[in-house]
Amino acid sequence: MAIDTTSSVPVHEPQPPLDTRLSTRDKLVLFVLCAAQFMVALDFSVLNVALPVLGRDLGMSQSALQWAVTAFALPSGGFLLLFGRIGDLYGRRRLFLTGLALFGTASLLATFAWDPASFLAGRALQGLGAAAIVPTGMSLLTTTFPEGPARDRALGISGTLLSLGFTVGMVAGGVLTDAFGWRSTMGLLTLFALIVLPLAPGLLPESRTPDRPRLDIPGAVTVTGGLLSLIYALSTAAERGFGGADVITTLVAGVLLLAAFVTVESRAEAPLVSLPMLRRRTVAWGNLGGLITFSMMSTVIFVLTLYLQETLGLSAFETGLVFGVQGVLSAVAGANASKVIGRLGARRTLVVSLAGQGAFVATLVALGDGSRSVWLATAAVSLASMCHLGAIISYGLTVTSGVPDDEQGLATGLVTSTQQVGITIGIPLLGVLATTSSDLLAGVHTVLALDAVIVLAAAVLVAVGLGRRPGPTATAPGAASGAVEAEALGSR
Repeated sequence: MAIDTTSSVPVHEPQPPLDTRLSTRDKLVLFVLCAAQFMVALDFSVLNVALPVLGRDLGMSQSALQWAVTAFALPSGGFLLLFGRIGDLYGRRRLFLTGLALFGTASLLATFAWDPASFLAGRALQGLGAAAIVPTGMSLLTTTFPEGPARDRALGISGTLLSLGFTVGMVAGGVLTDAFGWRSTMGLLTLFALIVLPLAPGLLPESRTPDRPRLDIPGAVTVTGGLLSLIYALSTAAERGFGGADVITTLVAGVLLLAAFVTVESRAEAPLVSLPMLRRRTVAWGNLGGLITFSMMSTVIFVLTLYLQETLGLSAFETGLVFGVQGVLSAVAGANASKVIGRLGARRTLVVSLAGQGAFVATLVALGDGSRSVWLATAAVSLASMCHLGAIISYGLTVTSGVPDDEQGLATGLVTSTQQVGITIGIPLLGVLATTSSDLLAGVHTVLALDAVIVLAAAVLVAVGLGRRPGPTATAPGAASGAVEAEALGSR
């Protein structure tokens, strides 16, 4: 599961080899920023394998377990654009430190949660903290390291560690849950915050944008409120049906708020989302591909976690090993993604990757209740994740290609927002079909079949929408770094 960071990667012509050595202070700054991003990446995966154990301990039903993921993803996605703009206006370092402090405090609350409400409150506050850390952390990195070899190297190191964060989270989650219980996974995040927070103030420089764009509060309020309302309505309807008054009220409120958001953005001087930009073919269809790949892959990870532990009886540690293989192969794919995109081009790679993801997810419909299904699950989810990675990287490059320099910030903001929304909506829309089914295995089959159909249909739509593409585009050193970074948050 995943956060996308291609927003900070410059694409420039290849240059002759230059000295990319970093000073001691540069290394310390990079350590602090990478550790914070690694912590957020870890949070996307470390809890996954602990969900069944957590549910039994806190008395959460299977259908309620989705909120352990959604409670984090909603605020982290809903407030990402707003917090990025606040950092630009009032200081990125200041907001970064605030996000770290909030994340650490929230992790402590989740560690000692005494009931579902307190745990979900901790997760929601973690999401708010992450929404402040992610955009400001990457902005601090790109403003600290000048464009060129030094920034390319910094982004490459950052991306590698972020990619490692997901794999480490899956394996560490299993080890910690088996040895110390699920609470230790949240305790690990608290420890990370306690290490990074004291170091950051003395190392990180303050920075803010010189033009001080206007803060689009109405846009942030309407889009966040709309997403929260819709996710609540869809999640509750999947469990209790669409007849409830709360479902109808929040569904209508969500639609109205998102309609208001469109109106607000069309009139705002400095909108969170540029509506004219959304009319660009590459932006619209590229983001659709990104939305589908994120939402559908997060659903696969969620239902497979339940399947492996509840149907096959694997321990949390064994489940972590299955996803550990997935993470390793995804990292290998990330290392070679720029070569593939260099041959095929970003648009064609996006279509092929979506088709591959859908095809491999479709094979998971053959899962049974025998122990041999572990091997099918491991192989299929790993191969699907490699294709998922290709889709993540290529959709980011597709969306930002051909966009003028003065609009790159808006374009890359859409890339990041699409990722967060995708992570948020997949599990409520499809995952609950498994958790509310009287036969878990049958429910898993239904979810995986629908998941595969949606991804394959998206591949066709994106191929038609993007139309014939130009020849393969060259990838610059920065693009390679960005490819690794895009994977980092995308695996969640």
